[in-house]
Amino acid sequence: MVTIILARHGESELSVVGRTNGDPGLACGLTETGRSQARRLGELLAPDQIDLCVVSEFQRARETADLALEGRDVPRLVVADLNDIRFGDFEGMALDDYRAWAHAHGPEEPAPGGGDSRAETVRRYTRAYRAILARPERTILVIAHGLPVRYVLDAISGRSPAAAVEQVPYADPFRLGADELVAAVQRLDTWTARPAWASG
Repeated sequence: MVTIILARHGESELSVVGRTNGDPGLACGLTETGRSQARRLGELLAPDQIDLCVVSEFQRARETADLALEGRDVPRLVVADLNDIRFGDFEGMALDDYRAWAHAHGPEEPAPGGGDSRAETVRRYTRAYRAILARPERTILVIAHGLPVRYVLDAISGRSPAAAVEQVPYADPFRLGADELVAAVQRLDTWTARPAWASG
């Protein structure tokens, strides 16, 4: 792999109302605004020769890929390790409530009711990125969720995972070199060995 393009999915039916969805088995497609965002992503990607599109298992990620790559013959690969965080008892609830809980708990504390911890989620994302780095395709588009994109962008900027992170815009492409992704994964791997929230 030489180039990776990261993108969050378009606005979804639950994200627009501020509700969580960490279960890929639940239907949650894009809003009309989200579909427009996905088509705009396709326009932004038009100059790129994309050899593979990697998506999570979620409908919103797959639908974004379908619209962004409409008319292009790009192979798809579903990588479950890129799935959104599992929210446990917060599933389907207000996202702000989950964020308040996460901010008040350590990174290794799993969400109650069988949810994920943030540390385990980061470990899962680094597994996904290592698998992508091992792929033979030169340019890979990844359409997933805000957290796997944000953690990489922050790591590239020298920041470790924090209890609260800046939101990633819907369906905006972030182009990275393989060396940048390698460095980000290494930083995240180091953090997961002794996870603690970054201050500030």
